[in-house]
Amino acid sequence: MGLRQNLEVMLQRGQDSPLLRFSLGSECLKEGDFVAAIGHLQQAVEQNPGYSAAWKRLGEACAQGGARDRAAEVYRRGIEAAEAQGDVQAAKEMGVFLRRLERAGDGPP
Repeated sequence: MGLRQNLEVMLQRGQDSPLLRFSLGSECLKEGDFVAAIGHLQQAVEQNPGYSAAWKRLGEACAQGGARDRAAEVYRRGIEAAEAQGDVQAAKEMGVFLRRLERAGDGPP
């Protein structure tokens, strides 16, 4: 059984938590399952709105899944959450990703 399956079993057993959702979303993202990744990462930030790493990964999942506008909004909200938590590095990284998205949006589709 792989890591994703192990994490899914934990979730089915009622061990839901922001960290579990973050881990599961990250595994789904690695596998290219963007819909599942977004769902789990969205749950992580809903359960813990200050979880800056989850905001960052959610933005990545949205961007890689082709939802650039949603990714930009996620990064904006993630930057706010990171700054509120004093997580300067995460805010800076999401700012870089946001600027890249905005620049990419200026080019042809």
